[in-house]
Formats: sequence, structure tokens, C-alpha cells
Amino acid sequence: MIDVGSNSVRLVIYRLEGRTVWTVFNEKSLAGLGRELPRTGKLSPDGVEAALAALRRFRAVLEGWEPGSVFAVATAAVREARDGPAFLRRVEEETGLSIRLLSGEDEARFAALGVIAGEPDATGVVGDMGGSSLELVRLNAGGPGDGVSLALGPFALGAPKPLDIDAARRVVDQRLKPVADRFVTREFHAVGGAWRNLALLHMVIADYPLRVAHQYEMSRADALDVARFVSRQSQRSLERIEGMSKKRFDTLPYSALVLEALIERLQIERVMISAYGLREGLLFETMSPAERTRDPLLEGCEALTAARGLTPALGAPVEAWLRPAFAALEPLFGGRDAVMLGAAARLADLGARLHPDHRADVVFDQVLRAPLAGLSHPERAFLACAAFARHTAASTPPHPEIVGRVLSAERRQRARALGAGVRLASDLMGRNPKLLEQSRLTIEGDRLVLSAEPGWADILLGEQIAKRAATLAQILRLKPQLG
Repeated sequence: MIDVGSNSVRLVIYRLEGRTVWTVFNEKSLAGLGRELPRTGKLSPDGVEAALAALRRFRAVLEGWEPGSVFAVATAAVREARDGPAFLRRVEEETGLSIRLLSGEDEARFAALGVIAGEPDATGVVGDMGGSSLELVRLNAGGPGDGVSLALGPFALGAPKPLDIDAARRVVDQRLKPVADRFVTREFHAVGGAWRNLALLHMVIADYPLRVAHQYEMSRADALDVARFVSRQSQRSLERIEGMSKKRFDTLPYSALVLEALIERLQIERVMISAYGLREGLLFETMSPAERTRDPLLEGCEALTAARGLTPALGAPVEAWLRPAFAALEPLFGGRDAVMLGAAARLADLGARLHPDHRADVVFDQVLRAPLAGLSHPERAFLACAAFARHTAASTPPHPEIVGRVLSAERRQRARALGAGVRLASDLMGRNPKLLEQSRLTIEGDRLVLSAEPGWADILLGEQIAKRAATLAQILRLKPQLG
């Protein structure tokens, strides 16, 4: 997919496995097409040449691809510039690429669809910050709702000139005022590289150990603090901050100022960072209705195992076998405990091709940082701990500073239990999931009961099965009973 934006021109190659979206190649050029748009009404001449060079390169990379598998879109700068149509004609003449020009409403809708692709249960308002525009769209139960495109991107506010806070804030307030009441919300889903950079900076400031931008959460106070800090820094000060994208120094203060105004005007209480946006929304729309309704986390865990050259067929039987016992436990993730169980079960075989001495540690790191959609940071750490416990009885996973910061003691204990349950199920069945149909795992009073159907008692024999059942019972503070 080629995305010609106001600031960057990007090629992203995706691999789609049903509901799962994997990024396998990502290249961008910060061409700055929209840098001179507010002053001249035209695209930046230097930006045009840089964009065309990038697009010629992208066309060469895509040589041999089926035309129907290539999506190319342009957004605010090309849409608003007087010479936008001429630029698109030149692109087609020099590269053969036919670029679809999105309306502001299209941008807003696809950004919202992208957030839904990454978090199906998302509610509130999506804000997609580009170089020239800001798209706001409300998330309704049935999908994207009311949306609007506003001239609130950094270039529309004066970048790359140094930020004049008072003057820029007056413009931001003026442009927000007519629509603010329509987008009042408690939850705000922030899309775009500028706001991801703000989140990464907040992680540094807060000494937050899990450096994964997707689904990172900031409270109102934390988001205001980091936005005000960045908007009031000089470029020289920003350059001294480790981890900041050097190519965003002249635009980031403007993006921070807009976020500050949004939090205040829209009465936002929580900011969620989404790594999914317009491009993923375009892909999501191409999926069948059946694919769109599937859980991205379950699909992602299954695909992650399959990507290692293993069969994902073990996951569903393990989930079904563990469900009666774990459904009897107190929920720790609201209505999400069943999804956590299903995800952990689908990761049962993830470490099969790894050396047994290192499986537990490696799968922990894989799950903790895998580009999975549909899960919060606590859920990510929970699944990593469960994957670790699936391969070892050790009680302390790698990176305890991350786990201790993100997961409560109760959730850490439950993750151990879930991993031990997956380990028990995996050992019990060998490589034959049908064996699970001949046994039951239940909680009865203060006992964890592992029983077999008549004529199948032999599957419970052996020291290893008794050991695995005893370990799970101990973690759950129950007494084991076999037979």
C-alpha cells in the first residue's frame, strides 16, 4: 500500500492471514508535500520532487505485483493544493501508479476503521493527525459514525516555523470550536506518527518498561503533561531527548499543542495510542463480513504459531478442554477472561521448534512484543507470562520489572495457572487433540479433578501427567485428584 500524505510518502507491504494483518515491509520518505501549502496554496516543489523519487522507487519494489493487490492513496495536502490534480497526473505519467484521492470524510472513516481493526471494542472518538489535517470521527456500535476533517495539522498551523504558542492556540481553538460539542468523549484514540512519538516520550519520562506504542494508555493528566512539555520546548531542547524522531522536531510541538487543546475541549479522560490507522482501515474494508467479525487477538495468536511452521490446530481443543475449570474462577479481566484463555491456548505450540532449555524465555519475549492486535498492555504481559509458564514451572518470568509494573500479583498468579493448564493439556494429548475429548478437567469444591471417560483411564497414567496436574492445583491453591 502506498500512502501519499502531507508530510510522508510511505510504502507498506502487508501479509493478510484472514483477520490478521502483518507488516512485512515499511519504507517512508518525509517529503513534506504540504509544507508550503498554507502560504502558497500549492505543494512544496522540493516535496514534489522528493515524493516522485520515492514513488519511482516504490514502483520498482512492486514490480511484478498484481495491480489489484496494490492500493495507492493521497490525503489532505494533495486534496487541498491547487496543483494537486497536476501532481497526480505527473505521478501516473512517470510511475504508472494511479493514486486514489481521499476526501476528508474518507480519511476520517478509514482511520476509524483502522482503530476498529486493531481494537474491535474501541469506543469514543478517533483523532488522526497528519501533516496538514486532523480527522475526528466518533465510534458507534455499528462502526464509524460522524466524522470531520480540520485544518489542524502542523503545516496548516505554521510548521516548520518555530511554534508561537499563543497565536497557534488561538487558531486551534477557533477551528475546533464549531465541532467540539459533537466530539466530546472520555476515550480518545490517537492515530499518527506524531502522537506515537509523544507516547514514546511519555514512556521515557514515566520510566515505563514496555516500549510498545499500540494500545499504550495515558490518563488525562499524563497526556496533558507530556503535550505541554513538548509544545513549550525549543527544537534544540527536543534534539537532546533520546528516542525522539529527529525528522519530527519542527512539527511535534504543533501536534502536542493540538492534543492539549483536544483534551481540554473534548473533555478527554483517557488517551489510547493506536498503531493502526488509515492504511489498516483500507485493508479492513477489503475483508469479508465474516472475517471482520473475528477476534483479531485469537486470529493473531493462531497465525503467529502457524508462522513458525507449526500447526495451529491444537489451540481450539485446548481452549475447549480448559474452559470448564477456568470459567469457575473469578474473572480478572472483566468480560475478557475467555478471550485470554483462547489466546493462550492458541499459543500452546509456539515454542515447539525451539531448544527446550530456552523455550520459555524466547516465547515470553515473542508474545510480549509481537505485533498482535486487540489487546491492552496488561493483557499482552498476561499472555507472555502464560506462554512462559506453558514451558516451565519457574515462578518468575524474564523482565520482572515489566511484569511487576503492568500486572497485579493476582493476574500474575492467574497467568501462571493458565500456562500450567495449557502445559497439562498439551502433555495429556501428546500430538492427538482427540484425546482431550476423552478426559475432563473440573474444579469441585477445593479439588482440581482430572478424570477420564470410561475405558480411557490409561491416558491419566504416568508420572508426568500427575506432576503437571499437581503443579496446576498448587498454583490454584486446590487439591489435585486424578481419576
